[in-house]
Amino acid sequence: MKDQKALAYVNLYALLGTLPELCRMDSEARTLIEKADMSIGFKVHNGPAATLIFKNGECRMVQGVSSPKIIIPFKSAEKFNGMIDGTVTPVPTYGIWHAGFLMNTFKALTDIMEGYLRPAPERLEDESFFEKSTVLMLGVVARSVCALGNHDEISRFSASNIVDGDIKLGIKNGTSLIIRAKDHRLKVIRTPSDCVMSFMEFRNIRTARALFDGKLNAVAAVGMGDVTIGGMVSQVDNLNRILDRVSEYLA
Repeated sequence: MKDQKALAYVNLYALLGTLPELCRMDSEARTLIEKADMSIGFKVHNGPAATLIFKNGECRMVQGVSSPKIIIPFKSAEKFNGMIDGTVTPVPTYGIWHAGFLMNTFKALTDIMEGYLRPAPERLEDESFFEKSTVLMLGVVARSVCALGNHDEISRFSASNIVDGDIKLGIKNGTSLIIRAKDHRLKVIRTPSDCVMSFMEFRNIRTARALFDGKLNAVAAVGMGDVTIGGMVSQVDNLNRILDRVSEYLA
């Protein structure tokens, strides 16, 4: 069963947190923000808070809400999650005069993102699109692991058993991310690490995609050699337990 507060962390940090990467990878998204100078702060009561900053043709996310040009507060995690699934209309309490950016540029960006994360089957026939979509999904999965490891009760138990250190999650000869555990808190690190203690590596991008889409069982994939694990096995074992929860939250 999903916890609405934990889901809000996933939706803000893992899903909306994909926009910076989207703007780096997709030319249409980059064009949309090419001349933008805007910031949007999302603040959930008793929950996550973060600001998306669009400037100099780039997008980045920072934790907290500190003087953004648009502030959108939510009275509950349920309300914020409703915005993500399209059942709640966000209402800024500050920066309403920038509503055009929200309704046009920001909506267009989220539409592009949804096209990558929930693609029509025929779009995946394009190899370039397939690769971008899968790489974006890898980022969503990694950030969701951290969001749940820090805020979902069941996942926090697994995170509490992960010793401090870096875990590499990636695709062989392709994109990889670092999940850093420190004091039983998890966060994604994009830069390479010199102190990886364990790793989980997909044989290729199609194996990763099959796992993300639920078409391949993770345990079976390890047995067949499609997923390689190594290093401190207890780290990977507890990471896998959180990954099981991720599939429930992203379903």
